[in-house]
Amino acid sequence: MLYTGIDPQKKQVQNLAVPKNLSDPYLVEWVKSPRNPLAAPTTANQINASSFRDPTTAWLGQDGVWRMIVGSKRRRRGLAVLYRSRDFVHWIKAQHPLHSAPLNGMWECPDFFPVSTNGVNGIDTSSLMDSGVRHVLKVSLDDTRHEYYTIGTYDRSRDRYIPSKGSVENDSGLRYDYGKFYASKTFFDSIKNRRILWGWINESSSVEHDIKKGWSGVQAIPRTVWLDKSGKQLIQWPVVELERLRTKRVDLTNKILRKGSVVSISGVTASQADVEVSFSVWRSDLEKAESLDPTWTNPQLICSQKGASVAGQLGPFGLKVLADEQMKEYTAVFFRIFKRRGNNYVVLMCSDQSRSSLDDDNDKTSYGAFVDVDPQHEELSLRTLIDHSIVESFGGMGKSIITARVYPTIAIGEGAKLYAFNYGAQNVTIPRLSAWSMEKAQINQSQR
Repeated sequence: MLYTGIDPQKKQVQNLAVPKNLSDPYLVEWVKSPRNPLAAPTTANQINASSFRDPTTAWLGQDGVWRMIVGSKRRRRGLAVLYRSRDFVHWIKAQHPLHSAPLNGMWECPDFFPVSTNGVNGIDTSSLMDSGVRHVLKVSLDDTRHEYYTIGTYDRSRDRYIPSKGSVENDSGLRYDYGKFYASKTFFDSIKNRRILWGWINESSSVEHDIKKGWSGVQAIPRTVWLDKSGKQLIQWPVVELERLRTKRVDLTNKILRKGSVVSISGVTASQADVEVSFSVWRSDLEKAESLDPTWTNPQLICSQKGASVAGQLGPFGLKVLADEQMKEYTAVFFRIFKRRGNNYVVLMCSDQSRSSLDDDNDKTSYGAFVDVDPQHEELSLRTLIDHSIVESFGGMGKSIITARVYPTIAIGEGAKLYAFNYGAQNVTIPRLSAWSMEKAQINQSQR
C-alpha cells in the first residue's frame, strides 16, 4: 500500500506499508516499510513540499517497470508527477509529469486507469491492451473542491497521457458527480471484471453540528464505472450488490402527471429507499419548450435561479424526497427540457436543496448538470438513493450524477415522505416507477 505521510520537517512524502499477515482475509494489520520515505521533495527535484500527495494505484509496464503518479502543483499548474520502480521500493522521479494543466492549482487524489471501448467490463490497471482501450485521468481540485476527468490516450513509449481533442481541463468539464462528492478513487475488481468507484460525501452542516452528531463525512455508495458507447463520457451505476437490500417494492405505471400535480408514493420507507423512475414527454409538447439562452452554460447557476418552485413549460418534473406532508421540508430532484437552435433539445437535471431543512445553518446549495439524452427518442430516467441525510441521484441511466447531503428536522423517520411532481405547463407521463424500502447494510468486520 502506497500512502502519503508527513516527515519531521512537515514535508509530504510517499510511503509503503505491507500486510503483517497475508493469511488474514481482512488485512487488518499493516507494517510500515523501514525504507520509508520512498519519494520525497528535495532541492534537486523542486517538488512542492506542501503539495505532494495521494499516490495512484501503480501499474506495471511491458518493460517490467512499475509506474505511479502523485498529485502536485507548480505555481498554478496541476501536476501528475510520474515515478518508476523495478522493485516497488526504489522509486525514481521521471523527468516529465504524466500530464499537467495550467490554472488548476493543486491536483489531489489523481486517478489513472484504462477503460474498454467494447463493453461494460473493467480492465486491470496494469493491462497492456492498446486495442479497444482508452484511458481516464481524474483529478480533484483543492482550490474548488470539485473533481473533473478527461478521456484520452496513454502513450506508453513516452509515458505521456494525451486528453482527447476538445477536452475541458477544469471543473466545468466532465465530472463524476456534480454535487457533494470528492477525493474519489477507483479500483479494478478482478473477481467480477468491473471497475468500482469510491467517493467521499463531505458535510453540509456546521462544524458545531458535526461535533454534536459525532461524524463528519461518509463514503458514497460504490459505483461501477464504464465508458459510454459514444466514447465521450463515463457511465456510473450503483454496484449491483446494493439491490440485495431492496424490500417492499411499490410500482406505478403509465401515470400522467398533469400541470401542478403532486403524487404521493406510499408504501415505502421514504427515509431509506431506492427509487427508479422514467419520464416521457409527448412530441407535440416538446415544441413548446422554453428556448435555452446561449449564455446559460453553467447548469448549477440555472438550477439555482430556476428551483423546483419556478414553473416552466417542460419542467420542473421529478421527485420530492425527504419531504414532510406540509412540504415545509423537501429535497427536489428534477428535470427541465429546453429547446436549442436547430430543433435540438437540452435536458437539465437539478438537485434543489433550498427547502431541504428548516435549519438554516446547513449548506443548502442547489446543484445542476446537463444530461446527454434526446427527449425526442428517449425517456428521461432517474434513480435516486435516499439514506436519511444522503440523496444520490443518477440521471440518464448514469450519465449525470448529483449527490446531496441534507439534514431535515421534521422530514425524518416516519415523518419523511416521497412524491412525484410536475410543475411544468405541459403534462408528463411516468411510464414506470419502482420504489423499494432499503434494509440496513451489514458491515463486515474481523472477529478479533
